[in-house]
Amino acid sequence: MAARITLVLGGASSGKSAWAESLVAGTGLPRIYLATAQAYDTEMEAKIDLHRRQRGDGWQTIEAPHALAAALASLPAGHVVLLDCATMWLSNRLLAEAEVEVEAEALLAALESCESPVVVVSNEVGQGIVPESPLARRFRDLQGRLNRALAARADRVIAVMAGLPLALKGELPGNAEW
Repeated sequence: MAARITLVLGGASSGKSAWAESLVAGTGLPRIYLATAQAYDTEMEAKIDLHRRQRGDGWQTIEAPHALAAALASLPAGHVVLLDCATMWLSNRLLAEAEVEVEAEALLAALESCESPVVVVSNEVGQGIVPESPLARRFRDLQGRLNRALAARADRVIAVMAGLPLALKGELPGNAEW
């Protein structure tokens, strides 16, 4: 049976986005890229541009840095969705002083009701040192809770380290599994 929700976790620059993009591209289904990053400076603009070029053609991109649940609810059936990434979305909402816990529940409900399979990319941020500032500690804790909630609802959870996937829940997918 195909996975409705796949969570791809990893550290910064671990290869998780590239691995998730390859997984989605291999399905043969029309691809939707839900982008959560915002370009506030030239460094981030360059990173977003690099991701676009590496991804290549054949993607419908929907920018949803804040209204992610609404974007998921509006998607058509018969596609495959790459949500990249839950960490940027959480950061955006935290800095906007949103009710993050309420919005996270809405996001989880939207993922569960999405008519197309969704691959969610998220950073694993809990393996480092304890952050120095209260905001950073709150972010780390919220990200850990969001990742646990995503993993609980996912049919498949894949950790990517050094570009290599490791199945934490379910099995590593083959294209026939979609």
